[in-house]
Amino acid sequence: VQLQASGGGLVQAGDSLRLSCVGSSRTFSTYAIGWFRQAPGKEREFVASINWGGGSVYYSDSVKGRFTISRDNAKNTVNLQMNNLKPTDTAVYYCAAGGSAYYRSFSNYGYWGQGTQVTVSS
Repeated sequence: VQLQASGGGLVQAGDSLRLSCVGSSRTFSTYAIGWFRQAPGKEREFVASINWGGGSVYYSDSVKGRFTISRDNAKNTVNLQMNNLKPTDTAVYYCAAGGSAYYRSFSNYGYWGQGTQVTVSS
């Protein structure tokens, strides 16, 4: 499955952004989708994930309560709504497809999109 992430940009602290991940394959709906981010000089970290049907979602502690992940399998799309953004959210955001939304390790995900830059100014 090929993934295309979009929606990044430059915003101020407290603003909102919505990232989208669009999949090319008809099997998109069978995959768990995760969002990860990587800031300069830091390791890639888990942000959020959603299972194939959308009934199970998981968040990192750093974004819980501010970010919401959702999916529309009819449109092969997973969205990440990001509210109350902070400068510490600045990173390249990647979406990835894998077998289980429960596992947060990036090794669980076999397919990756190209990344979209999110920059939050203070």
